Amino acid sequence: YDRSGSKKPRATLISRSRLLYSSIIVLADIPIFASSHQFMPRPSVIRIAVVASLLLLSLEVYLINTVLGNTPSRSTLAFGTSRGFRMLYSIILPTYNERENLPLIVYMLNDTFSKAKVKHEVVVVDDSSPDNTLEVAESLRDIYGKSQVTIVSRKGKLGLGSAYSAGLQAAKGDRIVLMDADLSHHPKFIPEMISVMDNGDRTGRAYDIVSGTRYRRGGGVAGWDFKRKLTSCGANFLATFLLNPGASDLTGSFRLYDRSVIESILPKVRSKGYAFQMEILVHARKEGMTIGEVPITFVDRIYGESKLGANEIILYLKGLLQLFFTT
Repeated sequence: YDRSGSKKPRATLISRSRLLYSSIIVLADIPIFASSHQFMPRPSVIRIAVVASLLLLSLEVYLINTVLGNTPSRSTLAFGTSRGFRMLYSIILPTYNERENLPLIVYMLNDTFSKAKVKHEVVVVDDSSPDNTLEVAESLRDIYGKSQVTIVSRKGKLGLGSAYSAGLQAAKGDRIVLMDADLSHHPKFIPEMISVMDNGDRTGRAYDIVSGTRYRRGGGVAGWDFKRKLTSCGANFLATFLLNPGASDLTGSFRLYDRSVIESILPKVRSKGYAFQMEILVHARKEGMTIGEVPITFVDRIYGESKLGANEIILYLKGLLQLFFTT
């Protein structure tokens, strides 16, 4: 029945595509006719609706792959000739059970740096993942070459902090990018991070650290439920209130460092888990290092399981209190 109350049966055709970082739902309201036993759509109308849906989905793919994918970002266009774009960047990816995500993030990194015409290498630090992430990393090294993919294999799950230290020892870059391997951090923000680091603060001094932030205008999260958002916001607010390190996203792990800065800070960090990222910024501010920020969108992982649990939350609170009383 339509809104006027007359007997004009209608149905809704729903088609959905789900691409990486994109989804679309196509709705087509079509008339149907009734028989004594069932409702049947008119064949000609079905064909039109299906063709229209396919055309819209094809247009989406075209826009994502052609218009968005091949257009340089505004930061690349504006700052592609700055000093930082002539350096070598090492991206350190700690992995544990990331066999599905690793090929995607390595491809996206290669695509981003190639378009920005910036030299880079990926350093994979794997802690004996039972899902054979190491074998995937070795295959990627064969594809991209040893100059672009370096592998550090460790015996056992030894922790995030030591993974960064091991990766830093193997890295050859002038600047270091720390990020997650689970696709939560999109590499498209890295050229803007480079630009912000080069442009520096109000005095013209280059930033020592550029942190991706979810908590400034233009940043945010996608794919989290209310409980996860509340946990993250609460943890960040508590850390900001107690420590006041001069950064808006203390628990985020998507950051760009000058190599000398991260080399000097890492040996001083004692926290584990999510408090590790927080302690890095606390030490940096204490030593007078400058911190810039770039708004980012954090996307919940597509494959695998989140490593956030009760144990991680307890470690975070212990680390926060320890930093409050000792710094």
